Amino acid sequence: SREEALTRTLAGQDPDLVVWGESSVGFDLAHRPDLANRLAALSRLTGADLMVNVDAHRSDRPGIYKSSVLVGPQGPTGDRYDKMRLVPFGEYIPARSLLGWATSVGKAAGEDRRKGTEQVVMNVGHGLRVGPLICFETAFPDMSRHLAQDGAGVLLAQSSTSTFQHSWAPEQHASLAALRAAETGRPMVHATLTGVSAVYGPSGERIGSWLGTDASAAVVYDVPLAHGVTPYVRFGDWPVHAALLILAGLCATEGFRAFRPRRTAPEPLVPPARTVHESPARHGR
Repeated sequence: SREEALTRTLAGQDPDLVVWGESSVGFDLAHRPDLANRLAALSRLTGADLMVNVDAHRSDRPGIYKSSVLVGPQGPTGDRYDKMRLVPFGEYIPARSLLGWATSVGKAAGEDRRKGTEQVVMNVGHGLRVGPLICFETAFPDMSRHLAQDGAGVLLAQSSTSTFQHSWAPEQHASLAALRAAETGRPMVHATLTGVSAVYGPSGERIGSWLGTDASAAVVYDVPLAHGVTPYVRFGDWPVHAALLILAGLCATEGFRAFRPRRTAPEPLVPPARTVHESPARHGR
């Protein structure tokens, strides 16, 4: 495959981890030991573990899962992350009994993917711990925050934007990784099967050059590691929610004041006027 050929070019470059894009493997490795052995051979050739992305029926449970799977020199390590937040219509049909017709008019999922249940941090050697996300999940800052809290030193995103390849979407999608890196203070690697691949440092700065939608390459990046806890990792979204509540309270108070009927000022009390009544003078007799 293209991915295997590109990975072979990394031999002798001493990478710590090789990351493939989303849906780069179309078979469960337990069902295809020949494929698992080929991937293990690539790991031995490059001297690095491979993070592949499997989009297939699982061998140990029913249904299709989209999963980040770690493969070492001896084969799959057992580390696996199943995608938790699926793309509506692209990966499952909401209320399929009512909206199943969508599969006949577009690229909607013919069979629903199953959701994973928990996030996973993986040890990939050299003391490096990585936290994988898959495609659409980079839009959710709470997920990268949880990975940082669980000890991930590097965030990974495996993606593919083939449906939107000739639009503005691939660049925008890749830029989400910069936000997640800056929020968590962790470098982030965004690797795509199709789309824009990019690497960002712990402050969200781009490292090296983007690999655009027309690129087909395997590139080694030196990724600076970082430690510590950012305010977002420590506090999450509650400061924003608190600020919004305060703002809503101020707006409500001002609105109440603006629409409250104004009391008319009472007229000042004026003492009644005192009048003098005179009788007409009588003429003397």
